[in-house]
Amino acid sequence: MNRRRLDIAVVGGGVVGAACALSLAKLGLEVALIEGREPAHWSAGTPDLRVYAFASDNAALFDGLGIWDSVRSARAQAYRRMRVWDASGGGELSFDADLLGRDQLGWIVENNLLTDRLWAALPAAGVRLHCPARVESMEQDGASTGTGGVRLRLDDGTRLEARLAIAADGADSTLRQLAGLQVSAHDYRQRGVVAFVETEKLHEQTAWQRFLPGGPLAFLPFVEGRSSIVWTLPNEEADRVLALQDDAFDRELTSAFEARLGEVRAVSRRAAFPLRRQLADAYVSGKVLLMGDAAHVVHPLAGQGVNLGLRDVARLRDAIADAQSRCADWSSPHRLARWARECRSENAAAAYAFDGINQVFSNDEMHATLLRGFALGMAGKLPPLAALFWRKASGL
Repeated sequence: MNRRRLDIAVVGGGVVGAACALSLAKLGLEVALIEGREPAHWSAGTPDLRVYAFASDNAALFDGLGIWDSVRSARAQAYRRMRVWDASGGGELSFDADLLGRDQLGWIVENNLLTDRLWAALPAAGVRLHCPARVESMEQDGASTGTGGVRLRLDDGTRLEARLAIAADGADSTLRQLAGLQVSAHDYRQRGVVAFVETEKLHEQTAWQRFLPGGPLAFLPFVEGRSSIVWTLPNEEADRVLALQDDAFDRELTSAFEARLGEVRAVSRRAAFPLRRQLADAYVSGKVLLMGDAAHVVHPLAGQGVNLGLRDVARLRDAIADAQSRCADWSSPHRLARWARECRSENAAAAYAFDGINQVFSNDEMHATLLRGFALGMAGKLPPLAALFWRKASGL
């Protein structure tokens, strides 16, 4: 059987896993990427319903990987403003790139465009691709002390030995389970309904979000005249909305959005995904690390899921680069523990913050209703506070 030795084995080839493999390979490490199936190629004519509000720090990460220009030239819609308001009335929270001294607040980018460009860059960086392949078993030497390495057996018979294995294989991570790392989860009993829509008025390079009793409704600017929607609804309501005829769906969506952009018309299929909060109890076990959805799943109301995962990548890259510059052991237990502690603290704080916002805004209880419109209005009238919110979300 094949047995290959390397520095890093990354399990999971989505945006976070592929970015991790590429980032670490560019540090001169021997890296393998293991993925069950090759991601779909991006095509301009068939937009991916899964889009991200991509933050500036992660655009800088992709720029350093040499692929951001390719992403932007394909299709990355900059957004320069955000408008947030509540269905119960009160004030509005606004963010404006001009007032924050930025060219844009971020970009709306399709998931499969990012994976397409990342995967195209992997071979030239020397990343060994194992696809289609899945991890069947994992063993560690010195797992209790953090010494030794990791041995993986893949379902195609390949055996890999690595100094470090990284689980970036999603919320139901196989490698996380093999490493014995536990998670705590909370089901929001909501689903996010997604689609592309055309609007009567232009989106004005603005990301719009209205809080409704069932959950937030977001309109994200996509291409001129079109937006991507994420409509958070209780499970039963999501099922009902998905089953509506096109005209009825358009009317309900226009009304739910207060016709801020005029009449709305869906121009794609509709889909929905379940929402939950899931946090790993620990991010490291011996020489196995968790990142991305394998470590943390958060509510999508702030569009921060992929941004948090890519910040895991950037922190690990920086920690390893720092160790290399000092001729130190980049896989030492204390270095991995420090990375895990910083990431877990940041991600847990974000997850519970989003959880709290969702609880306050996604209900029609009288006291919460009175408070939230006032709170949005006050934040909107205090530019330093609004700037702080935005910089935190942008990783700056």
